[in-house]
Amino acid sequence: MKLRNLLSAAAALMMVSAPAFAQTQLSIATGGTGGVYYPYGGGLAELISKYIDGATAVAEVTGASVENMGLISRGDSDIAIGLADTVYAGFTGTGKFEGRKLDNVRALASIYPNAVQIVTMADSGINSLADLKGKRISVGAPGSGTEVSAKTLLEANGISYDDIEEQRLNFNETADALRDGDIDAGFWSVGPPTSSILNLATTREIKLIGLTDEEIVAALDAEPTFAPYALRKGLYDGVTAPVNTVSTPNVLFVNAEMDEELAYQITKTLFDKVDELIAIHPAANDTTVNFALNSTPIPMHPGALRYYEETGSPIPPKLYP
Repeated sequence: MKLRNLLSAAAALMMVSAPAFAQTQLSIATGGTGGVYYPYGGGLAELISKYIDGATAVAEVTGASVENMGLISRGDSDIAIGLADTVYAGFTGTGKFEGRKLDNVRALASIYPNAVQIVTMADSGINSLADLKGKRISVGAPGSGTEVSAKTLLEANGISYDDIEEQRLNFNETADALRDGDIDAGFWSVGPPTSSILNLATTREIKLIGLTDEEIVAALDAEPTFAPYALRKGLYDGVTAPVNTVSTPNVLFVNAEMDEELAYQITKTLFDKVDELIAIHPAANDTTVNFALNSTPIPMHPGALRYYEETGSPIPPKLYP
């Protein structure tokens, strides 16, 4: 009888340490299939389904950052990924979100940096940001974080949409349009390397447009969530030297009403099983506690904060709700 009681007690303790969620189906809002959000979100969905008892998740194709803010705020999706500048603008009701503050979203982590990658054909004659004037340029899908970053970077350096023939294409459409000669250059704001550029570089000779120090400083002044970043040599076929650009962290976020234990379990699983995410996409190499705590622009969910407190890492005061 004593043994039975001990076994019952042990089982109860196990339930406390690893609670199950009653058939919780989670939707993860990502982006287009040609970027990093979708495979990263799919990897996270696999981890949740595999390691959190009672919870399953599926990655959903969306219009990316701007759309994802609305999906989470309205409760139409459970988890989402978005660029830090877009997430911050939505949370504070500024920029594209002027007059509609979405301050019911909370971060779980910043997961990797998005690098602004400006791609053209090797023989296009485009060698600088200024050379984009008068050209046909894809600035990203409508409402995407890529378009927000592209517009900010261009305007910070004296180039408006009036100076270019802008087209709003997603990553795969941009790569196809470059391949077919329908546009002259395209913007990607995504974790490098990304499949749509990798595929383009295997069939065409491409060139990445670098930014000058002055252009980078102007971008940082215009958008504090930008940070300098160097696209490494050999990142894509034809890239023979590092290319200087700017990057923006990507934030994993949820609605403030998410169950605290569930938010804790998702955050813990993200970091405990990050090696499995790295195997899916190399962008997850930047998914670290240090990066999350030092790059997240909005307050974190209490469940996520509980995990970070357990790690013993110093937590910036701004991350507390």
